Amino acid sequence: MHNGNSIKLLAGNSHIELAEAVAEHLGIHLVPCDLRRFSNGEIDVHIFESVRDEDVFILQTGCTNTNDYLMELFILISACKTASARRITAVIPCYPYARQDKKDQSRAPIAAKLVANMLAVAGCNHVITMDLHASQIQGFFEVPVDNLFSEPIMMRYIKQEILGWENSIIISPDAGGAKRATSIADKLNVDFGLINRSRDLRIKPADPESRDTMKLLVGDVKDKIAILVDDMIDTGSTLIMAARTLIDSGASKVYALIAHGVLAEANLASIASLPLERLVVTNTVPQSAKIKALAAVDPNGTSKMVVVDVSYLISESIRRTHNGESISFLFSELP
Repeated sequence: MHNGNSIKLLAGNSHIELAEAVAEHLGIHLVPCDLRRFSNGEIDVHIFESVRDEDVFILQTGCTNTNDYLMELFILISACKTASARRITAVIPCYPYARQDKKDQSRAPIAAKLVANMLAVAGCNHVITMDLHASQIQGFFEVPVDNLFSEPIMMRYIKQEILGWENSIIISPDAGGAKRATSIADKLNVDFGLINRSRDLRIKPADPESRDTMKLLVGDVKDKIAILVDDMIDTGSTLIMAARTLIDSGASKVYALIAHGVLAEANLASIASLPLERLVVTNTVPQSAKIKALAAVDPNGTSKMVVVDVSYLISESIRRTHNGESISFLFSELP
C-alpha cells in the first residue's frame, strides 16, 4: 500500500489469461467486473468492488475485435473516474492502431493519435504499453507513457535456447526496425543485417503483394544463424518473404523473434511450411488458439511457435509505478 491506497487491477475481455498472471505476480486478485453486451451491441460495465481513492490499473490489449475491446477500455476508465479513483493507468500490452502513426498518403488518418485522445478524454492518467510500432506515438499523449520493451526477454531466449548464437546475425526485415535490431546485435556483440522490400509498380496482379521482392542489403548471413527481429506479425507476408530470402542467401538456420504475434490475417499454412527453427512471440496478445492452429497445418503436426511470458515484466512495472519507483531499469534489464 502506498500513501494509504492500494493497487486495484481490472481487466477487459481481450486477455484475461495475461491479467490473471499479472495479478498472481502482484499477489492480488482481479477486481470482479461484468462486461456485457446489449442486443444492439452496446457495452454495459459493472465493477463489483470499490475503487474510490485507489490506484487503478486496467489491462486491455489490442487484438481480435480491437474496436470492441477499445470501447470496453474507454468505458472501464470512465466508470473508474466517476467512481473517484485516485489514478487510472491503462495497461495496453499491444497498442491498437499503432501502425497508423503518420500521414503517409493523402487523406490518411493518424488513428494512433485518435486513440491517445480518446484515452485522455475517458479519464486515463497514465499509460503502460509495450514495443510500440513507432516511439513517437508517446508524443501523441498529454499524460505520461511508459513504453516497455521485450528486448531483455528476447535476449535471454537467444542466449538460453539458440545453440551457437555467438555465430548469429540479427536481421531487421525493414528499415523501420533497424534500430531495434542493432540494439540487440550490439548487446550480443554479433553482426547486424538489413533486408529491403521493394515493389514493382509496373506489375498489376490481382494480389499486390505478389509483385514484392526482398533482398539482403546489409550483412552476410552465409553459414550463420539468422535471427529475424520485428515488432509485429499480422498477415505474415513479410516474415514469409524474409525467411526465404535468408535461406536463399545461405543462412544455416532461421529464427523469428516477434514482439506482438497478432497473426490476425496470416496464412498459417505458409508460415508452418517455412524453413523456420522457431517463431518466438510474446503473450501480449492471446496465443493458445494460434499454437493449436499452427500445429494443425504443420506437416509434422507440431507448432514451431514458442511463447515467452511478459506478465512478470508488466506486473513489475505496475508495482514500481504504484510505489513511485523508476521504471527505466526495466527497459534494458530483467528484474
